[in-house]
Amino acid sequence: MKIEVWSDIRCPFCYIGKRRLEKAIEALGAENIDVEYKSFLLDPSIKTDETIDAKEHLAHSKGISDDEVTKMFGHVTEMASGEGLKFNFDSSIVANSINAHRLLHLAKQEGKQAEMKEILLKAHFEDGKNIDDAPTLKALAEMAGLSKDKSTEVIESDAFTEEVKNDIQQARDIGVQGVPFFVAEGKYAVSGAQSVDVFKGFLEKAQEEA
Repeated sequence: MKIEVWSDIRCPFCYIGKRRLEKAIEALGAENIDVEYKSFLLDPSIKTDETIDAKEHLAHSKGISDDEVTKMFGHVTEMASGEGLKFNFDSSIVANSINAHRLLHLAKQEGKQAEMKEILLKAHFEDGKNIDDAPTLKALAEMAGLSKDKSTEVIESDAFTEEVKNDIQQARDIGVQGVPFFVAEGKYAVSGAQSVDVFKGFLEKAQEEA
C-alpha cells in the first residue's frame, strides 16, 4: 500500500500525526506499506532567526498575546507527550525548512527518507537544532546514513528545489488546505493529527479496496 504524506518539518501536528500513523500501522500488523513524505511549506517566506524563540515568533506573526501562545504550546506539548514525544518550544529555533525538504528528496532517492524525516523532526522540536543551518543539516544527513558527498552537494546547491515545488503544487491540485495530509492508494485521504483509531480505520478501508 502506498501512503503519501504532505507535511512540514516546522509543523508540530505533523510530528504527532506521523507517530499516530506509525502506531496504527503497528497495531494492525500492516505489511508492505510504503510511506512517502511530500514537501509542504507552512510559510515559504519565513526568515531563519536564531535571536528569537518560537513563542515570540508566533505571538508576533499571529498578533496574539504571550499568554495565549503559552497555552497553545502547552496543549500541543501535552498532545506530543501522549505519543512519547518531548517537545521543547523554549529551545525551538525559527527556521525556514526548504533546505531540509530538499535533503528529504535526496533521502528518498537513497531509500532513507523515513530515517531522515524522523531525525529532522526530532532535531527541530526536541533538540533545538537549526534545520536551516548547513553544518547542522550535514550532521543530520550523516546520522540518517546519507551519502556524505551527495548530501553536501545538495545542501550547498539548489538541488531538488523543483521537486519541493512540485510537491506543493500537487497538494494545491488535490485541494490540501493544511497539513499533515495523508493519502492512501491515491484516493483515500485523512487530514490532521487524527487519533490512532481514525488512522486504523483509514488504513483498513484502503486495504479493503486495494
